[in-house]
Formats: sequence, structure tokens, C-alpha cells
Amino acid sequence: MSAETIEKKPAEALLSKRRKKLVTDPLIDDNPVTIQVLGICSALAVTTQMKPTLVMAIAVIFVIVMSNFLISLMRNTIPSRVRIIVQLAVVATLVTLVNEVLKAFAYDMYKELSVFVGLIITNCIVMGRLEAFALGNKPYDSILDGFGSALGYSWIILTVAFFRELLGSGAVFGIPIYDYISGLFGPDFQLATNGLMVSPVGAFMVLGLLIWVQRTKTGYVEH
Repeated sequence: MSAETIEKKPAEALLSKRRKKLVTDPLIDDNPVTIQVLGICSALAVTTQMKPTLVMAIAVIFVIVMSNFLISLMRNTIPSRVRIIVQLAVVATLVTLVNEVLKAFAYDMYKELSVFVGLIITNCIVMGRLEAFALGNKPYDSILDGFGSALGYSWIILTVAFFRELLGSGAVFGIPIYDYISGLFGPDFQLATNGLMVSPVGAFMVLGLLIWVQRTKTGYVEH
């Protein structure tokens, strides 16, 4: 009897074309905010200044990546009937961890963001990636998918915050840009801020313009 030879498929590269798309697609072509229109609440609520927005972005990146990783590890042991409860428990644990770290090391930021950090538990982007990807894919791919979606969310809210803080307060990361520009041209030259930008209406306007620009560039049409 001749021994059967089993052909082994070569292992997929850590950053193969398929895996790169898991990270790059959510940045532009399948952005969770501008294309899928998810996570809008925090994109409007925390984006009056760059500092809290950056902290929120880091928190979301951590929660999505770690929850995707953990749910993917447990995907074969989670009963289908209770999968949503398990997902919420994992996300809630991670969000609590983020909240406690902020409380311990950045108390002022904790007071400013505590409500919104807690709302990450119900963020559609987090739950959507767990349900649509992590439950059916391996941990490494799930980490990449979560990282890509979180980056796509993060650059959008940071862009919104940049324009809102600059136009509404004349500053970026608390640095008075308008005052610096006015100082270059003398005391008679003053740049006026727009109070509309620090209101929810301003957030809607900036986000709406971002969605319009991105969908025009990608040619995406809502069906």
C-alpha cells in the first residue's frame, strides 16, 4: 500500500492582501461612521475639543480590539442563545476597566467623559464587529478587523473635533491658534470664533460635510 501524501497549504502571511483589507477598508471604503452611519452619538457628543476626543478614540480602539479578540477565542464555546449576553458582558468588563484607569490616572478627563465612555457598551460599531466578524473568524483576523474599524471611527471623530475646536474656540488641543495668528498681524487683526461650532448643530454640520466629501470621493450610493 502506497502512503498517501498530504499537501499542506502554505500559511497565510501575517499581512497578506486579504488581511490588509481588514484594516484599510474601514478607513475609507467601508467607514463605520460615514458609510455605515454607526457610532454617531459619540461623534457628536465628545468632539467639542481634541483632548477628550483623542482619549475617547483610544478607549474605543482598546475596547473593540480586545473584545473582538476575546469573543473570537470563545467563539466555539459560546451557546448561540446567549451570545449577545456574553458579548455585552465582555464589552462591559473592558469599558469598566477603561473607566477605572481614567478615574485613577486622569480624573479630570474621567469626569468629562465618564458618561460617554460608559456608552461604548452599546456602541453599534463594537457590537456589530463582534456579531458580524469575531464570532466566525480566528483571533488574529478579528484583532485586525477590530483595529481597522476602530481606526476608521477614530479619524472621523478627531477630524470633527479639529474643526469644531478650531472654528468654535480658536484653539487646537487647547493651544490658542487664533491668538497666535492675531499676534502676527498686530492688535487690530482679530479672528472671530463661531459659537455654532461648539453646539450640537455644529457637530452635525461638520459630520455631514465629511460624509458628503467621502461619499463623493468613493462614489458610494445608499440603496
